[in-house]
Amino acid sequence: MHDISKDGPALSERRSGVRRAFAASLTGTALEWYDFAVYSAAAALVFGDLFFPSEDPLTGTLLAFSTYAVGYVSRPLGGFVFGRLGDVIGRKKVLIATLVLIGVATFLIGVLPAYSTIGVAAPIVLVLLRFAQGVGVGGEWGGAVLLSSEFGDPRRRGFYASAAQVGPPAGNLLANGVLAALGALLTEDQFESWGWRVAFLLSGVLVAFGLWIRAKLEETPVFKAMEAEQSRPEAPIREVFTTQPRALTAAMLCRVGPDVLYAMFTVFVLTYATQELGMSRGSALAAVLIGSSLQVFLIPLAGAVSDRINRRLLYGCAAVAAGVWPFLFFLMAGGGAWMPLVIGVVVGLAIHSFLYGPQAAFIAEQFSPRLRYTGSSLAYTLAGIIGGAIAPLLFTTLLSAYGSWVPLAVYIAVAAAVSVIGVFLGRDPDAAVDEDTRLAAPSSRATADAV
Repeated sequence: MHDISKDGPALSERRSGVRRAFAASLTGTALEWYDFAVYSAAAALVFGDLFFPSEDPLTGTLLAFSTYAVGYVSRPLGGFVFGRLGDVIGRKKVLIATLVLIGVATFLIGVLPAYSTIGVAAPIVLVLLRFAQGVGVGGEWGGAVLLSSEFGDPRRRGFYASAAQVGPPAGNLLANGVLAALGALLTEDQFESWGWRVAFLLSGVLVAFGLWIRAKLEETPVFKAMEAEQSRPEAPIREVFTTQPRALTAAMLCRVGPDVLYAMFTVFVLTYATQELGMSRGSALAAVLIGSSLQVFLIPLAGAVSDRINRRLLYGCAAVAAGVWPFLFFLMAGGGAWMPLVIGVVVGLAIHSFLYGPQAAFIAEQFSPRLRYTGSSLAYTLAGIIGGAIAPLLFTTLLSAYGSWVPLAVYIAVAAAVSVIGVFLGRDPDAAVDEDTRLAAPSSRATADAV
């Protein structure tokens, strides 16, 4: 096996590359989820009146939320297009492209004239920009995972890959912080008139910072080795479906449970707490923010733990806990007191952290290095449609139809069981092979010095 200690000065160069890659991965996904969280709030608060005027306010809001769903539906297209390019032309180039696409689309939403100014063109352009956001997100995640994990030691892939997973809670916290600040500084009329646009325009700052970091990065060592060996795939999408169907199935199924659990404890819990338990929206939101704050630390911790024990075992145990906890949560929160709700949400999101932290590494490890970008992107985007995209709608439908929390808990338990099946179908990584591939990359010290 290759001895890293013999590499001399190249070791410090790689360590520096790992740190930059970790930061680049985290900032990209944080931007992605900042954009999605800001859009969700704007859809609920102002988009109905501004872009979908209707005599019935509820109709306008529903139409506004339909554009939110477009962001999920378009993700697989981004996974197909950018996932393929990531395995053919490289991780870095594609990640710069996806970051620009997401950032520009979000910025343009911030300057988009309303229906009263340009008529029906306003909602049409809004939907197109939302579609572009989703395409960029679909290509971003797989590359962000590989960017940090392929620079780092494969034996610590759980921790390095978790950089992309910290993005959702970090982005949500940032978005809610910006919206809270705007709400405190502006009147309601000011917010509806122009204040909401500020939250979208601020994404330009995040894009500039993310591009600055990513521009300083080199291509990942794994992709360099693929280039040197001329082993880049010509048709990676076809290869994934024909040669690695079990890996794709395992990677997709393992995502379903965490997606549904997250939708419960960050999205639908707000509806349940306010409409069923009679709490204020502020109290419910505070519980979610506390849980999300802890996730920023728990997710990388969970990724690191998965490097020390069997990752599949940890993932499987967390999936079982995810299936059991909702039953206890609804019993605890049923009294309508705030503290049990907070404890329930915090524990739910902590369980999610021990799924989500190791998830990026687990998915990447299912595919051979030459097909990882494509395979990971396809698994992420396709599973998102059957997991997180429809979960809030199903929660609402089940509660409306049965008037009980039991079907909700059963739904989460079934989703968790699907993830257990995915873990069973998955494989453990061969860290030695991955390390040899990473260290086989051509030396690029001169390039690094030039940067």
